[in-house]
Amino acid sequence: MRVARRALRRLVGLRTRLVVAFVLIALASAVTATALAYRESRTAVLERKQDAVRTAFKNRVEQAAADFDVPADEVSLTRFATGVADGLGDDAVVVARYRSLTVSSDASADRSRITPALREAVRDHNRMSFQRVERDGRPYLVVGTPVTFDGASPSGLDAFAVTSLRAESEATAGVLEAVRDGIVPVVLLAAVLALLSAGTVLRPVRELGRATRRHAAGDLSSRVRVRGRDELADLARDFNETADALEASVAELREQDARAKRFVADVSHELRTPLAAMTMVATVLDEDADALPPDTAQAARTVSEETARLSRLVDDLMEMSRFDSGAAHLNLTPTDLAEAVSATLSLRGWTDRVRTELPHGVRALVDRRRVDVIVANLVGNALRHGAPPVTLTLATDPAGDWLTVEVADRGPGLPPETLAHVFDRFYKADSARTRSEGSGLGTAIALENARLHGGTIEAANGPEGGAVFTLRLPWRRPREEHA
Repeated sequence: MRVARRALRRLVGLRTRLVVAFVLIALASAVTATALAYRESRTAVLERKQDAVRTAFKNRVEQAAADFDVPADEVSLTRFATGVADGLGDDAVVVARYRSLTVSSDASADRSRITPALREAVRDHNRMSFQRVERDGRPYLVVGTPVTFDGASPSGLDAFAVTSLRAESEATAGVLEAVRDGIVPVVLLAAVLALLSAGTVLRPVRELGRATRRHAAGDLSSRVRVRGRDELADLARDFNETADALEASVAELREQDARAKRFVADVSHELRTPLAAMTMVATVLDEDADALPPDTAQAARTVSEETARLSRLVDDLMEMSRFDSGAAHLNLTPTDLAEAVSATLSLRGWTDRVRTELPHGVRALVDRRRVDVIVANLVGNALRHGAPPVTLTLATDPAGDWLTVEVADRGPGLPPETLAHVFDRFYKADSARTRSEGSGLGTAIALENARLHGGTIEAANGPEGGAVFTLRLPWRRPREEHA
């Protein structure tokens, strides 16, 4: 299917269209030139023939008329026609008409080639006229003239000469055939030139396409060579200038992002020491709150809770800064995933609130602490924002290459506009909600931990409602299981 689609794309591609356009232009030019050449050559040949016949016919008529006496009889009229025909060539036939007498230099000649229109033209206009006619597919030239004596009025004697145009027709047909035979090599030559021209024109276009695809893949350093000073060169130059501007902008944005991340990391690091002291003091106040007056006890508990929240936020920021700087690394150990997940739930007191399907014996090389962070985050979100029952399912794919941990709830699910941003940092589905129990980084940290393992996390809504988060990790088996 892909091969057929690629073949179809090439068939209707720019190269094909250019070649077809070149060939059509060449074909149209050749046909037009052939038609013009044929028409001009045919006109020239026929006019030359007509002029020669008319001149010779006129001379022969004048010579024969000098010996012609009127009134004429059939014998003298025949002698007149034969005398005129003698000087016009072997294929010429002369027909003479005097009043009711009509004779021909060749008694067997077809007199119908002299049309009534030509007879009428000779008689009415009193001057030489001619006409080209066809009989049985053969062309003829018919010339007619009234005979006068010494410039007097018409004598009533009309003479017509019929000559064949076969030689001239064959000559012009030969010209047409020769030009027509030349069309094929002209079209082939045009196709070859079109291919060469298309290659020259399309080479910069292909380079631009490759450079554009490299840009789309993230290589902003890609440029194209600028050749010549034509429109394609201007396009290549504009592309390079745009790429320069885009690369500079992206570099600036990346530098700003790196500075922002360094700032967050530095601030978080600097907050840890005073925050540790504040946490210790807040913990002491919280433990002694029962011995304090009610208002003071409430203030002490509030300070303790806010300090704990701030401590978690700083810890999460520090964790994200390690991901951003590339300082996060895996500490892979052989782990029974069922035991690890059960320990995560038990440690947080969620064992009775979550239904689990944990097949035993699924061991893998994972960073147990990071898996604990992922599972705790996904289950914690399901318990806080979803509705029971919350289920956790551990499974392996049939091919044995991947492990999946699916956490689902039966709550309202995730709005469609939230699914695309659920792993964004500090993203809140409800913009009116400014505070939450978490830091706003939990799902982002979970996703980064999954990616660090070479896996991912997908969020969706279940077919029966509720949100479904699926952790997929490559199944790295411990060495002892391969032995």
